[in-house]
Formats: sequence, structure tokens, C-alpha cells
Amino acid sequence: MASNSQGNIAMATISPVVPSTLEANPTLIKGIEHSPNPPTKSSDPFLVVFDEPYDAENPKDWPTGRKWAVTDVLSATGFNRIMVSTIMAPALPNIAKEFNMNSTESAMALSIYLLATAFGPLIIGPLSEIYGRKRVLHASNLWFLVFNIACGFAYSKGLLIAARFLAGFGASAIYALAAGVLGDVWRPEQRGRSLAMYLLIPLLGAAVGPIIGGFIASRTTWRWMFWSTSIFQAVMMAVSFDVFRETFAPLILRRRAARLRSETGNQQYHTLDERLNEKKSVSAVLVRTLSRPLRLLAFHPIIQIVAVISAFYYGILYIVLSSFSELWVNQYHQSVEISGLHYIAVVIGEIGGSQLGGPLMDFLYRRSIQKARTTNGELAPAPESRVPMTFIGALIAPLGLFIYGWTAQYHVHWVAVDAGIVVACLGMQMTDIPLTAYVIDAYPEHTSSAAGAKQFLRSMTAFLFPLFTPVMYNALGYGWGNSTLAFAGLVLGLPAPLIIYFYGARLRAKAASSY
Repeated sequence: MASNSQGNIAMATISPVVPSTLEANPTLIKGIEHSPNPPTKSSDPFLVVFDEPYDAENPKDWPTGRKWAVTDVLSATGFNRIMVSTIMAPALPNIAKEFNMNSTESAMALSIYLLATAFGPLIIGPLSEIYGRKRVLHASNLWFLVFNIACGFAYSKGLLIAARFLAGFGASAIYALAAGVLGDVWRPEQRGRSLAMYLLIPLLGAAVGPIIGGFIASRTTWRWMFWSTSIFQAVMMAVSFDVFRETFAPLILRRRAARLRSETGNQQYHTLDERLNEKKSVSAVLVRTLSRPLRLLAFHPIIQIVAVISAFYYGILYIVLSSFSELWVNQYHQSVEISGLHYIAVVIGEIGGSQLGGPLMDFLYRRSIQKARTTNGELAPAPESRVPMTFIGALIAPLGLFIYGWTAQYHVHWVAVDAGIVVACLGMQMTDIPLTAYVIDAYPEHTSSAAGAKQFLRSMTAFLFPLFTPVMYNALGYGWGNSTLAFAGLVLGLPAPLIIYFYGARLRAKAASSY
């Protein structure tokens, strides 16, 4: 802990930017600090860093209960925001009739929310790396609440579509903040468990939305879809104000440095972050920070590959979410309420993939640690050690799509169709978890920006893929339509991760200065 005198500040040699990762990844130090010999506490006695081996203000040293509290707040917030993206799907016919919408306008009312989640993280993620996670979370909570309520009071199709877009923009903060906060709080060896527990609730959101929406649409006005989720959002805001604490290490250290300067009267205390930006104007820092996600997406092959793989499977998920109910209503002649219950298969697959994938990833990481120490004495394995697990999911997901497609094509019993969806979603989730962990490990200082870049393509495919879904199924049927997606998954999901596995370290070192 910092004190009123310089002498009580521990002699730590680790950078405040990424306390648990830099020692094992010297190329990251060079990339972040633009210097092969960054200052340390021993070389700069006024450098404010976290104490070693323990510092109560360091989020990675927080008590486990506090870590889980922060993680759970994000998880519950993510559930509500993601659920709102799909909850109105069963009510689209009623909404279209009330506002005299054509098919394109009604589809836009649903999917415009996803389009907003593509652009929001590009701004919100970088802002959290300037002003901290807490301020951005609270501001985005309020923004989302206001415009989600507005959706419930919309009196025209234009107002509904506009309010949905603005609500989606606020909701998108969770996509950038989640990866950043989990990277702030949890150490690499805890990455799988923390991701699995965080995802447990949000993964319910996309699939539970249509189930809840179906019952609301059949029993009351569609407006209660937005009013009920707004009530839940207000409760979560109250909880987050009480529970959520700032996790962004550079901001915590800047506050410590300011406190030391005030208490001692010595203006020489500074953080590494302050030293790097001391000669830059506020506008220059903002421009570089806000442009970071787009620069990562444009110039970093790692982000490009991860984003494409993740976006492909995310788009398939929204193909299922947007067309699953229609399959049961039109092909199996079930009611809207019953058709919504089949989304439970999506929930089972997604949760199963996260709960199997998380522990498996930690197990493989522990083995990688032992191997790294045995072969070259490194403190931790390279981030690329996360990649091999993606091949498991890349094989399982296409198998599920084949089962789903052909059982639906021939109207096999609903249990077989749902089983295919379970397998497909399980495989997609087991592919995405290690990719998310890889991004957190590879971009420890700019996790939210990297997550924003990744989310941009994910949200774009979630917005675009459902638009061609009716045409695809009309032309190819469920059998060959889903088989085409499965073949594309095999072609994309197996070779692309090999590039990261064999060349990822070289690509990270080469592109580090473009952060």
C-alpha cells in the first residue's frame, strides 16, 4: 500500500500497466512503453507502482469475494443487455401491424440494436482505458436505461428504431468492459474459470429473450418487454453503484500518485502512464486512444484472425436465434409459446460449452506452465498456448450444424433437432472462450480496445447474417443450408488458428508499437 512517505513504498520492479504479464512477455514491455529499457522502481524512486508481492489496491490481489462480486455485476448486466437484443423477436408481427411496418422495417427494428453494438465498443472500450471502467459502466447503464424505456413508449416506427439503436449503443459497453475487467482482476491461470462463471448468466440472455418475449407477446402488450427489462436494469444500476469498484490499474495508480503528491508536497511522484503521456496534449491522447480499436483491426493480423473466426460463429448463432422459432411454427406447426421453449437447446449448448471449456482451458494452461518452466524456465507460457483448444470446438460445431440441418430438413423428431443445436452451440462456445482468453493475454494493457475491435465484426455478422437467412433456407433448405455453414466453419476454424499458434508471438512483437 502507498503511504505518506517515499520510504514506505515497496521496491517493486514490475510495471503498473500489466503487473502479472510483463515479466514473462518482454516484447509487450517494448511495445507498450516504446523502450527496450523501461523505468522501474529501482531506477526511478518516484515511480508509483503496485507493491510486491502483495498490494491491497491491486485488483489482482483483491480478496476472491470482491473479485467475484465485480464479475457477477458484469455478468448480470450483460444478461439484461443481451436479452434485450432478442426479446422482441416473437412480437415482431404485432409491432409491425401496429406501426404499419413492412418486412424490412420490422426486421430492422430487431436488428438495429445489434448494429449499434458493433460501433459502441469502438468508442466505449478506449474511453474505459482513459477514464476507468467504473465511470464508463455507470454512464452506459444510465444511457441504456433511458433509451430502453423510450422503446416501450415509442408511438411510431421511426422512434422505435431510433430508440433501439441508441439503447444498443449503451448496451454495447458490456462487450468491451467485460474482457477488460476480467483481465484487470483475474490472473492468467484463473482465466478459464472466471470466463466460464462470467458467461454463465449472459449466455442465457440471447436465448431466454425469445422465450420471455413469446409469453409477454401472447399475454400482454409488447411494450412490457421494454418496461420489464428497464425495471431489471434500474435494480442492476443500484447494485453496481454499491458493489462495483474501479479495476483499471493505471487509473488506480494515477490516483495514488496524485495522493502522494498532495500528502508529501513532492511533485515528482508519477506513474509510468503519466510519464508516457506527459508531453502529449489531451486531444492527442484522445485521438490515439479512440482510434486504437480501428488500428488494431486494420493492422494487427492477430485481431483480424480472431475477429473473423469469432464473428463467423456469432453470426451463425444469430441465424439460429432469428429463424429457430419460424422452423417450429411453420414446419412443425407448433404454437409461438411452445416454439420459444426450443431456445432452451441453445441455452444448454452455450452454457455447456462455457462450463466445459473454462475448466479445460485452465487445465491446459497449467500443463503449459509446467512445460514452459521445464523447457526454458519462463514464468508463464506465451498467450499462444490458448489456441490449441479452439480446434476442439472447430470440429464439434460443424458436426452439430450437420445434425441440425438434416434432421430439420426431414422433420425428424424435435429431440434430434434440438440435440443438433446443443452440439453446435457447445462447439461454438468452446471455440470462442480460448480466443477471448488469448486476446486478454496478448493485449493486457489494451484489452477493452482489442475486445471492441473483435466485437465490431461479431456484431456486424449478427446484424447481417439473419438478413440472408430466409433466402438461404428457401434456396438450399435446412439440410444443405446448414451443411454449407458447417463446411465453411471447417475451412475457417481449422487452418486460421494455426497461423496464430505458429506465428502469433512474432506478429505481436512486430505490431506492438502500433498500439
